[in-house]
Amino acid sequence: MRVLVVNAGSSTLKLSVIEADGERTFSQTLEGVADADDAALAEFLGRIGDVDAVGHRVVHGGARFVAPTRVDDEMLAYLDSLTDLAPLHNARSASGIRLLARLRPDLPAVATFDTSFHSTLTPAARTYALPRAWNERHGLRRYGFHGLSHSHAARAGPAIAGVTATPVSNTRVVSCHLGSGASVAAIVGGRSVDTTMGFTPLAGLVMQTRVGSVDPGLLLWLLDSGSVGMPEMVHALSHDAGLKGLSGTSGDMREVLAARAGGHADAVLAFDVFVQQLVREIGAMAASAGGLDVLVFTGGVGEHVPEVRTAAAASLGFLGVRLDEDRNRAASADADITADGAAVRTVVVTAAEDLEIARQTRDALRPGDRG
Repeated sequence: MRVLVVNAGSSTLKLSVIEADGERTFSQTLEGVADADDAALAEFLGRIGDVDAVGHRVVHGGARFVAPTRVDDEMLAYLDSLTDLAPLHNARSASGIRLLARLRPDLPAVATFDTSFHSTLTPAARTYALPRAWNERHGLRRYGFHGLSHSHAARAGPAIAGVTATPVSNTRVVSCHLGSGASVAAIVGGRSVDTTMGFTPLAGLVMQTRVGSVDPGLLLWLLDSGSVGMPEMVHALSHDAGLKGLSGTSGDMREVLAARAGGHADAVLAFDVFVQQLVREIGAMAASAGGLDVLVFTGGVGEHVPEVRTAAAASLGFLGVRLDEDRNRAASADADITADGAAVRTVVVTAAEDLEIARQTRDALRPGDRG
């Protein structure tokens, strides 16, 4: 099945065509595409030839969608109801789905969800210690995100590492998706058992502009004192915190590293805070997995910033993590960067959400449903 993959971000539309053999033959990013401006998308569709289906990335599937799902009006209405849980992404995903449906109504469409990979979390792993009535009334729970990336990493990581000593069904992977957003997941036998993001994508690691986990009492104190109002709080936690807030840069890791190399104390601290939280969460996820066989770095920072991998590994020797620095520095795509004799395999996996979306789309469509 030849699949068109549509990944709607907060300000872009990423498009690719995945052939039946898994090869990516077309890829394009459209900036600022909206429902009323579909000429660029129509031009792309005119170039790629016939496809059999379209797979859409949706960040938040809520409690209802825990597997790839055929698109229909009821599903779209439910996605619209989740907009407040992922305001930067879900509305754009729904717009992308509707836009493709107008341009290619003949194509069977499947929605794949970043949250669905974490639907395997146990009640103990997904439940917040809040009043039970709150949890039940509002559907409060740990959803987790970056599931499409973590799912790909869970399969590609052990393959790159050549892990054979442990049966694949029991392989314990800690996947670090490090980009502008960042999360770590504990994966056993390909199933998520724990993850750092929660009800929203704000929790867990320090990110480019997002705060990560913080004492809720601190936030309540700031609000109660009157020194910070709710609108400012809401904006700052997502857009002015994280590496940006600490370093005085945009928060892009490349800028942080450049400032750090120049001796800027704020950038030095920002990098150290980022690594400290990353190491803490890797250790926690290894505990949730019951040990560690393969450590995966993926995402823009995970793939392209060897300094982060070096700094994290320096504090993870107690788990059996050791890097070969020559391999680490040379890694530019899928690569095993493990030091000879290390107990844990450490690998770099090129993020390939589009390949995962295409795989799940094919799985969701029975042969008779392809159109």
